[in-house]
Amino acid sequence: MKALTCSGRWRSRVARLRADRGAGSVEVAVLAVVVLMLVFTIIQVGLFYHARKVAQSAARQGVDTGRQFGSTPGDGVAQAQKFLDRFGGSVRGAAVSSAGSTAQEIHITVTGHVATLVPGLEFEVTQDARGPIERWTTP
Repeated sequence: MKALTCSGRWRSRVARLRADRGAGSVEVAVLAVVVLMLVFTIIQVGLFYHARKVAQSAARQGVDTGRQFGSTPGDGVAQAQKFLDRFGGSVRGAAVSSAGSTAQEIHITVTGHVATLVPGLEFEVTQDARGPIERWTTP
């Protein structure tokens, strides 16, 4: 029987493989950090857009209530705050204002902070809505 022998070419390949031991672990560790940062960024962007939509919905609810016949801007602010109390968990420290409202138009502004994954990172969200106030007119 013939003994198996390695030629010079095969010996150099085996030597290179042995020298690269552990390199795969380092590559995976570096790649894992990048992938986790990407995942956290995607989640944070989602939280930001969700908070914007909640604030916008609260402002619209306030305008819809405040523009009804016989309502006041204060009624719109109360409705927007009620909406935020019920659904606004992603908008922290929300403030509702009717500044800028006139006798013909109601303007509701909702301002708050977005929940974040990174401590110390703050994003502010401000959304507003406006609409004409319903009133009786004579021909």
